Amino acid sequence: MAEQSVPRRRVLASLAALPLGAALLRFVPARAETGTLAATPACDDDPTPKQTEGPYWTADSPQRNDFTGDGAPGIPMKLTGTVVDTACTPVPGTLLDFWQCDGNGVYDNEGYKLRGHQYTDANGAFGLTTVKPGLYPGRTRHFHVKVRRPGGEVLTTQLYFPNEPANKTDGIYRPELEMTVAANGDASFTFVMEK
Repeated sequence: MAEQSVPRRRVLASLAALPLGAALLRFVPARAETGTLAATPACDDDPTPKQTEGPYWTADSPQRNDFTGDGAPGIPMKLTGTVVDTACTPVPGTLLDFWQCDGNGVYDNEGYKLRGHQYTDANGAFGLTTVKPGLYPGRTRHFHVKVRRPGGEVLTTQLYFPNEPANKTDGIYRPELEMTVAANGDASFTFVMEK
């Protein structure tokens, strides 16, 4: 049976999502070989894959990081994360434009419900308070996002929830775009942008 490897960033992100996980990360040693610690590995993360924009993007979304004032149905949740380059250096000032359907699988195509953009902070971090997207025919749960580092090109992609039954039947879904989801339903993701 072939052994499957789990990307180091996914393991660390999962650990960070657990209670006390972030504090324990500083005690996780590098893999030891022949009794000595291996050198810290170079960042080997591949750039975040592109995906289709889909038919529901709207230009000129408002700048905001909280969609809960929209009154859209759905389970409240937070999506947090960072934007880094392929050398794992945080990218401050990156534009992230999010849009999604509500908990019933409905997009607002008349206004800006569940739509908005924000910029990463000095540490490349972002945060969105929203509701968990619902399902609609042919699609699993997902967020849409356009990511543009200062002076860079736009990355259009989608983020997915792990262990969703509809992942198996959604022709667009990609496992590399799964978020790390905590027990409370909050999610995180690290976008890796080309240098």
